[in-house]
Amino acid sequence: MRNPSAQSAAQIIDIKQRKIVLFVVLATYLMILLDTSIVITGLPDIRTGLGFSPTGLAWVQNAYMLSFGWLLMLGARAGDLMGRKRVFLFGLLVFTLSSLAIGLAQSPAQLLIARSIQGVGAATLAPSTLALLSTYYPEGPERHRALAYYAATAGIGASLGLVVGGIFADWISWRVGFFINVPLGFVLFVLGRRFLAESQMHDGAFDLIGAISSTLGMTALVYGIVRSASAGWGDDLTIGSMLVAFFLLMGFVIAERRAAQPILPLRLFASRERSGAYIARMAFVGAMFSFFFFTTQFMQGVLDFTPFEAGVGFLPMTIPTFVASLFLPRLTARIGNGRVLSFALLTCAIGMFWLAQADVGGHYLRDLAIPMLLIGFGNGLALGPLTIAGVSGVAKTDSGAASGLVNVAHQLGGALGVSVLVVVFASAAAPGVTGRLGLAHQIEMALGGAALMLLAGFVIAVIFVAGPKVMAIPAS
Repeated sequence: MRNPSAQSAAQIIDIKQRKIVLFVVLATYLMILLDTSIVITGLPDIRTGLGFSPTGLAWVQNAYMLSFGWLLMLGARAGDLMGRKRVFLFGLLVFTLSSLAIGLAQSPAQLLIARSIQGVGAATLAPSTLALLSTYYPEGPERHRALAYYAATAGIGASLGLVVGGIFADWISWRVGFFINVPLGFVLFVLGRRFLAESQMHDGAFDLIGAISSTLGMTALVYGIVRSASAGWGDDLTIGSMLVAFFLLMGFVIAERRAAQPILPLRLFASRERSGAYIARMAFVGAMFSFFFFTTQFMQGVLDFTPFEAGVGFLPMTIPTFVASLFLPRLTARIGNGRVLSFALLTCAIGMFWLAQADVGGHYLRDLAIPMLLIGFGNGLALGPLTIAGVSGVAKTDSGAASGLVNVAHQLGGALGVSVLVVVFASAAAPGVTGRLGLAHQIEMALGGAALMLLAGFVIAVIFVAGPKVMAIPAS
């Protein structure tokens, strides 16, 4: 019979290891999220310092988004076939070294190449982080609690990046936002190499037809969406990109039906709960990315905030996000994930409609801070149920693909939402109305569109996610 004290010691070691793994996963995910938003407040300095044209400056974000979306599913599949520890460490190394290259860039070409490579690292890391949680935390209370922390990290990371980015841009340099990834990435690489155990590698080969059609299709889709923001939906290249995306993605679906080992098992969509969660996530994230994009412009272009003041101006959204995430386990244990998600999206929509009423004579506290409280509270409650519903009931062999699909929905939802609402923003320009008055009106229309996206997500959540029985996140 095993010695009880030895068994207890082994359990303690196992608990400590899982805590370290959780730290590595959450810190890595936070680093990715911060890097996505931290650059926004530094864009004016990047343009001046490196000589970007006004149009070319958009590719500081676009190069990252395209490579990120292009390789997400490949990164997820690679973890299943080659081992999640190996893929995770590779992605972390690529992300860290490319961050250093971005910080040292002396020309637009150098920065854009490094940003594209950084997107490759992020696409490898993002699905690996969620898959590692599924590996170390089996289905049940502990996994759901870990996913709640993961979702809280997602909710906080985007807004925190804006605050940190504003501080760096105002006080030091935009380059610092990328340099800080280097020591953090090194520490995470050492911890991951020591404490992560390699996952079971499954026999099989890459689905090359599916990989090529999906990656090129997503690239064409994201490119068309992004280009439409500046050239319009009637632009020949925009239309061509969307048509190419349509045919490639249709071919991808056909190929996946026939593939023996598909890169994206279509059985993931067999559950209406999961399918509804993917669509609702796209609507939610599209609205939230647009919230950051347009509210930053409102604070700086209409209210004359500095980048630092604009970053701090998001705190009324950040703090409720964190507080709501703390209450999420108990709340979902009491009423269920589907109902929490529905309530969260409705709360966000109310806050966004309120925010859309702000005009050129708006007051920060009344017209921005208070609606941000509602948006932040809903944001903190939404991502947890969305994430759990997106991977609910998935077999271990499909966990990498499911987590990759969650991240694809997140990335493409953000790109689609911002692009569509930028078109709304441009079309809202009134002849003869310029300056702050014109900018405020255009932002009002865009934020109103974001509120409609959230309402659409709410309806989807009520019908597809709240309907099925969804396991709650157990309270501590």
